[in-house]
Amino acid sequence: MKRESLSTLDPQVDFLPLNGTDHIEFFVGNAKQSAYYYQMAWGYELIAYAGPETGVRDKASYVLKQGKIVLILTTAMESDSEIAEHVKLHGDGVKYLSLWVDDATKSYEETIKRGAKSFMEPTRFEDENGYVIISAIHTYGETIHKFVERSNYNGPFLPGYETPSHKIETTPVGLKHIDHCVGNVELGRMNEWVKFYEDVLGFKLLLTFDDEDISTEYSALMSKVVSNGNGYVKFPINEPADGKKKSQIEEYLDFYKGAGVQHIAVATDNILHTIGELRKRGIEFLYVPDTYYDDLLERVGEIKEDLEELKKYNILVDRDDEGYLLQIFTKPVEDRPTLFFEIIQRRGAQSFGKGNFKALFESIEREQERRGNL
Repeated sequence: MKRESLSTLDPQVDFLPLNGTDHIEFFVGNAKQSAYYYQMAWGYELIAYAGPETGVRDKASYVLKQGKIVLILTTAMESDSEIAEHVKLHGDGVKYLSLWVDDATKSYEETIKRGAKSFMEPTRFEDENGYVIISAIHTYGETIHKFVERSNYNGPFLPGYETPSHKIETTPVGLKHIDHCVGNVELGRMNEWVKFYEDVLGFKLLLTFDDEDISTEYSALMSKVVSNGNGYVKFPINEPADGKKKSQIEEYLDFYKGAGVQHIAVATDNILHTIGELRKRGIEFLYVPDTYYDDLLERVGEIKEDLEELKKYNILVDRDDEGYLLQIFTKPVEDRPTLFFEIIQRRGAQSFGKGNFKALFESIEREQERRGNL
């Protein structure tokens, strides 16, 4: 899976130039069945596989692709492995947020000398399709950032992976790329991890939301958004704030047993089509009352989409100085109330839907209450 580099940054300006998200890898209890879910419900294509049939003895991994989004679902073959222990503690969740770079060795060296904790030194992996170099560092919880250099590789994904012998026909829903990935961290640690991204990876603080911005009568959270130099990689970091009842962040931390990836925002160019398809395939979304739409146009101004269609699909709208965005959030996609997805369409807006926070938070609280966790 060779990609053309998009990086045009002067390395003297940005010591860690990133071309975007290379892939996101989940550790899961049953990768075969999870892969079926993402293929049939979300429209991802199975592009590569590694497991016992390809000479990998300790795990099985399914690589799924739609647009520029690449997900890996990995399961353990042995009950005492790191993968199995991760799933036992956290449930299904994100292990690797992998970043696409032109030089994995330099990326590793630059971050290590700025204080990153090493997970894997630069390592060369090769097969008949060429070679890749991968290095990795620790971030919040047990989440790892891999740096993937793949300009000299032409295989289906990475060395050790093969094109699957059996593929099912899938229909994509219009997902294009990763817009941002959100991390939940423990109370009092948000600023620590924001500083980590600023000092170690050279990210900039983009936005800050305090408990006045994101709160209801019962609960609140605080969030800061960091972004790399070209804006291709954006990581909001959340922590709980004081409230009368348990916030969604506390619920996540309780069930995930620590910090981790809360949600992945995936972009589409036609959210009405995407959500229409996903709803037909059984994907559940948070519900926002019809009253949200009563004064929508007064709040956000003129939009291209039909208001009744947005209301039908429960899609939210917000505007900033550069345009507007449309967004919607799934319910948790696993049995533990942890990871979920956001589907977002940007029509110029570069923000994160601040005007929708209260409505979304109230919707999340309704789900928490149904689970008995508010």
